[in-house]
Amino acid sequence: MVLAQLGGSIARALARMKDATVVDDKVLADCLNEISRALLQADVRFETVRDVKANIKSIVSLDALAAGTDKRRVIQKAVVGELCRMLDPGKPAFTPGKGKPSVVMFVGLQGSGKTTTCTKYADYYRRKGFSPALVCADTFRAGAFDQLKQNASKAKIPFHGSYIVSDPVKIAVEGVDRFRNEKCDLIIVDTSGRHKQEAALFEEMRQISEATKPDLVIFVMDGSIGQAAFDQAQAFKQSASVGAVIVTKMDGHAKGGGALSAVAATRSPIIFIGTGEHIPDFEAFDVKPFVSRLLGMGDLSGLMDKIQNVMPADELLPKLTEGAFTLRLLYEMFQNLQNMGSLGQLFSMIPGLPAQFIEKGKEKEGQAKIKRYMTIMDSMTEKELDNTYPKLMNESRMKRIARGSGRPVNEVVDVLEEHKRIAKMWSKLPFQNIKRPSTNNRDSLKQLVNALPPNMLNQLGELNGLQNMMKQIGSKKKMS
Repeated sequence: MVLAQLGGSIARALARMKDATVVDDKVLADCLNEISRALLQADVRFETVRDVKANIKSIVSLDALAAGTDKRRVIQKAVVGELCRMLDPGKPAFTPGKGKPSVVMFVGLQGSGKTTTCTKYADYYRRKGFSPALVCADTFRAGAFDQLKQNASKAKIPFHGSYIVSDPVKIAVEGVDRFRNEKCDLIIVDTSGRHKQEAALFEEMRQISEATKPDLVIFVMDGSIGQAAFDQAQAFKQSASVGAVIVTKMDGHAKGGGALSAVAATRSPIIFIGTGEHIPDFEAFDVKPFVSRLLGMGDLSGLMDKIQNVMPADELLPKLTEGAFTLRLLYEMFQNLQNMGSLGQLFSMIPGLPAQFIEKGKEKEGQAKIKRYMTIMDSMTEKELDNTYPKLMNESRMKRIARGSGRPVNEVVDVLEEHKRIAKMWSKLPFQNIKRPSTNNRDSLKQLVNALPPNMLNQLGELNGLQNMMKQIGSKKKMS
């Protein structure tokens, strides 16, 4: 993730504070100064950084804390709270509903990734059971229709456009009417962009908006522009009744922090961020889980959602509750990684587990590593796959597996060590020794609460958050 460096810097500042023998005003000041430098380096606006620092200072009054209070915990909670406040506009965006047709109009400058983002948005909801459709009302850019047609075909989503008609309003109306009649419940209209904000762009957006009456207007913004996002988001919001923002190109630019904080400052809710060029490189933006992952605290609810997207609940729950993370389960997880997205993103959702399996910028090498690991596991016996390392493995077995897979012995050792490391972290997740997770089973809920460390419990939203997560687990099968 583009903000990994920022998250690492803030996490290190908090860790150094925890190492201090006595937490006094000097330790707090040093911690806040380090956090401020990290935010400024990520291109967050100076005024925002100043306010964050001042607010944390006002919340954390060390002299006023009662004796025995965990000062480090109070400071960490204040830092997390302020980061969430910085990125939270304080109001939700419109959410499409199944069965009832919703029209969503995309606007933005040319080059922001708007057309690709339309397809990502449609694919995201298609995987959730919607019937989306795409309408190309961009007649300004040559090749816009061809690009959307290619993307839509790849994602298996119906589309509408024209090589002949030059009136974007007419195309938009025809497309919306067509897909309403075809009972599509999410109709996405891609509009023209320009190289800069100008009257012609805003007038065209206004005409299409009046003709199609969208339920939501989404502004797509290039995340690499940093603090300039504030003025851009403000201008579009005033001219096109923008109800939500998607920030793109968050996979390789240091200005991402500036873009996110600047957009939030316009009180525009960010609903998704684009993390790459491919269709699956798209993730819902929810402030609390985002900040939690940023600081290495994980995102258990997001992890569950990703896993359940590729593994049905009736298959997932028994395997999670057996109490042993076998090589076979690791193999099945590897099989599903293509649908889960980046392995680095997946690991960042597990509290305390760094996304080090696949290094930043080396996704292809990481995928090749996964294939080699699966080839090695293909040479294992059923007994070896169903047992946990190191109970069964010895030198002769490893040599046999190496010969059968055509890989060196040291790679067999790497597979076993990787499994051991992931199994150790998996054992900390709240699935062990729970016979049947259920929203009606108070004993199971109590086991979950007792199994979770306090920071995980806080991140999930205390008891209510746990109950909601378990409801989602139980309802996933019904939805699919």
